[in-house]
Amino acid sequence: LAEELWEAGLPGDLPELEPECRSLLGAFAEGSAALTGCLGRRARPVRLCQGCHGHYRRLLALYDSIAHAVGNSSESHNCAKSILTSDRLQIVVTLAEFFNETWEAANCANCLKNTSEGLSNSTEEFLDLFNKSLTCFEHNLQGQAIDLSPNNYTEVCKNCNETYTKLNDLYNHLQRMNRKGGESAHSAHLCIDVEDAMNITRKLWSRTFNCSLPCSDTVPVIAVSSFILFLPIVFYLSSFLHSKQKKRILILPKRIQSNASLVNIQEKYS
Repeated sequence: LAEELWEAGLPGDLPELEPECRSLLGAFAEGSAALTGCLGRRARPVRLCQGCHGHYRRLLALYDSIAHAVGNSSESHNCAKSILTSDRLQIVVTLAEFFNETWEAANCANCLKNTSEGLSNSTEEFLDLFNKSLTCFEHNLQGQAIDLSPNNYTEVCKNCNETYTKLNDLYNHLQRMNRKGGESAHSAHLCIDVEDAMNITRKLWSRTFNCSLPCSDTVPVIAVSSFILFLPIVFYLSSFLHSKQKKRILILPKRIQSNASLVNIQEKYS
């Protein structure tokens, strides 16, 4: 009935939106539906940040337009007041807060450039290595599923070790950079897209294929262990040499004194 009254232009107690405000509300509704659909389609595997940042950015712009737009007829037709705060539920505000909280919980800012117009260079590099790793897994599994037992994936471990190692090292590097404040200048967790991709790859590598990475700290550990083991030998050797040197220092003056006494005795009797 309200819609019919508005369309007929009949006066009444029901507030009527100005055409500009109605257009903004319709655009926000369409943007919300588009963003919701994008989030739902990219929920598994998680591709929220890389696939929905355009929808999210446009929705923010629409909400900002509503918050700052003013109708032409009178102050009572202020779009912000009519759309955002005219009722207790405040549906538009609630929707905007939901999308903001979801985006922040996903830490999508840590995958994007500061302008939020696209993925950061480091994120693109990571996703490229991630796709190469999955391609390597798939390629080395083709034609082998029948011949290999479920726990024997030696070809995958051998042929994909280099790609997986690069991916793992890059992920650890991104974590360290992110703690210091990386490209996105947001110090928090990595974005959910990167975390989910790395979790998937690690589960495939360790649980499904039973592969393992050689410990990169093996050489330093061996060096430190060897040094610690040789410490007692060095200590006892240095103690032994030091004691021998002290004995020589103590004995040497006695010999000099005895020689001097012998000379004096000879001169006395001569």
